[in-house]
Amino acid sequence: MGKKQIHFNGFIQNSPAPHAIGLWKHDKHEGAQHGTIDYWVKLAKLFEKGKFDSLFIADVLGTYSEYGNDYKTAVQHAVQVPDHDPLLVISAMAQATAHVGFAPTVSTTYFQPYDIARKFSTLDHLTHGRIGWNVVTSYLGSEAENLGLTERMPKETRYDRADEFLDVTHKLWESSWEDDAVVKDKATNTYADPDKVHLINHKGRFFNVPGPHIVEPSPQRTPVLFQAGASDKGRNFAGKHAEAIFVVNHSLQGLANDVNDIRSRATQQGRNKEDLKVFTMIVPVIGDTVEEAEQLHQELIQHITYEGTAALLSGHTGIDFSQFDPDQYLEDIETDAIQSLLDIYAKDPTRKWTLKEAIKHHGLGIGSVRFVGTPTQIADEIEHWVEIADVDGFNIAYGTIPNSYEDFIEKVVPILQARGVYRKDYDEENTTLRENLFGKGEKYLRSTHPGSQYKPQLNEQYSYSTAEI
Repeated sequence: MGKKQIHFNGFIQNSPAPHAIGLWKHDKHEGAQHGTIDYWVKLAKLFEKGKFDSLFIADVLGTYSEYGNDYKTAVQHAVQVPDHDPLLVISAMAQATAHVGFAPTVSTTYFQPYDIARKFSTLDHLTHGRIGWNVVTSYLGSEAENLGLTERMPKETRYDRADEFLDVTHKLWESSWEDDAVVKDKATNTYADPDKVHLINHKGRFFNVPGPHIVEPSPQRTPVLFQAGASDKGRNFAGKHAEAIFVVNHSLQGLANDVNDIRSRATQQGRNKEDLKVFTMIVPVIGDTVEEAEQLHQELIQHITYEGTAALLSGHTGIDFSQFDPDQYLEDIETDAIQSLLDIYAKDPTRKWTLKEAIKHHGLGIGSVRFVGTPTQIADEIEHWVEIADVDGFNIAYGTIPNSYEDFIEKVVPILQARGVYRKDYDEENTTLRENLFGKGEKYLRSTHPGSQYKPQLNEQYSYSTAEI
């Protein structure tokens, strides 16, 4: 059996310096150009040069207003604001590339599944099957207020809604159109056979969607499903739905525990462990010598703003840390926001974190581990984490963009390629994102995935309620 192949995604957002708070000030950072097509085309070409699987595009729908109950700190320090739409740049990037995929973040909390299914089917057509979807439930209170609610939806309700949201989109993607529905028969004046396009007649707690889907089947039908739930409810959701799971942990043992738990939950849902690709996040800080790498690390740290990062951590956790003593230890508490980004500090098995320490760490890579060293040392660490934690790949975050990625692709990737653990080129026969992740012929959802139950059967109408699922 050959060596386990490692996968990489570029972890980005349509914002100036969303995961390196304050680094917009760095002379080599180009994030302020994120509102231009040239910026995104340049990044897409760079990631394709590095043979990455995808651009993993994070997103939020509101400002980080928990800190001091005000949005102004976030605005001042560019804490994921301005934040542009992640979907609208994908067509330009797809036109400039041939293999790299795109996994934008779209929330199930405030949108409608019929509309989202249409958007992703359209993008899957336009990219020839290179689309993934980072499925999230929105955690910011400002998102709820700006999108019609008086307060943030409770976590349990958000995941219940997300579960039904996925059921609806699966029915639209998988069951509404048969594979051969589009006939383009001039003799009978028939573009698509209406007997092969079906209603879904979904009636549930949150959604009533009769259908049919308004887009014909795309190359993958269902986009590759990414997910990052860390609460108990979130992990059950990921174990059921996700094909690629994103886990943040700066502790190797903590990460290993997370990966084992998530794979176990998938098997409890009737799936196989190998049905999941698990990604964690790292910030590589690369120097030709150890001293040079550490010097660069300190330079990056000096650009991080404490107040801006405090606003970020407050938004991530739903806790107003402006009211806390910076020297107090973070406690293990339940939050309705992102549980994982509190747990990595409050439940760290290796040490206790004060609020001040957590904020200083959180500003570069939102709590992920930093690999600081020479290219060989970083390649060694990547292989070590794959071996010990059983991850399949890494979301690569940055200090400055595009420099951090250029260094990684030019200096670390060739070492991993030489060791036989990373692709030297894309397989020309693997044309979709799902095939790049899982192998030749893996264009569609696996039979163990719950969405596969909706694959079409000839000339049957589809009528499901959530009680039948």
